[in-house]
Amino acid sequence: MGSALIILVAGTALLVLPIPVAAAGLCALFAALVWELTRLVVPVPAHRKVVGVGLTAGLAMAATLFAGSWGTLALIVPLALGTRAARRGLRVAYVAFSLLMVLAVWGILWVRVTFGIGEALWIVGLVVLSDVLGYFVGRSVGGPKFWPAISPKKTWSGTAAGWVGAALLGVLLVIFGRAGSGAIVIGPLLVLAGQMGDIAESWIKRRVGAKDSSRLIPGHGGLMDRFDAMSGSLATATLLGLAGWLPVVG
Repeated sequence: MGSALIILVAGTALLVLPIPVAAAGLCALFAALVWELTRLVVPVPAHRKVVGVGLTAGLAMAATLFAGSWGTLALIVPLALGTRAARRGLRVAYVAFSLLMVLAVWGILWVRVTFGIGEALWIVGLVVLSDVLGYFVGRSVGGPKFWPAISPKKTWSGTAAGWVGAALLGVLLVIFGRAGSGAIVIGPLLVLAGQMGDIAESWIKRRVGAKDSSRLIPGHGGLMDRFDAMSGSLATATLLGLAGWLPVVG
């Protein structure tokens, strides 16, 4: 319970604290996420190398957030170091998941600055709503598994409940004048993207025989285990926002 409360408080703080403070927190989060991902995919224990990649990733994200577009080039360094250290069969997955986390971490701040805190809270709320509905509906209704080879606990009923819940939340936001009708369609899409982020991390862990991404959070595994679905949703929201297809919520 204590760990869950800390996660909730820290996550909320990253959404509402002043931009410079939130940006610093996101850099630390990105460093920890890349450390966990690199730790999973290296073929042999290489503590110093893995820590070095994580620290470099944090500094590169700081350059991205504080130095503008040119600072983004710094992300090439940790990406190259981590890819070189990864097992050959997991290098493509490492690059793909790293880029997903880049879009998610950079994107949550960009969404907040561009659209407002309400937009960021909506995206995060969709992921939380999907997780809650997926857990309770999946346990009470059961039925066929969504992707048993990778995530044996997820059911179609729980997965679909997340889509329905996102659509209903969109309907409520439209009724109360807090969003355009696009939220009814985009909401389930973001939930699906989050579910795929969860599946992607599960696939990596299965490939390396790991139960959790790390033991950073007692009783909850690692940060990636808590941020995998969020990464998928935030990354997709960022791409939609850059394309001008993200509905304004707030």
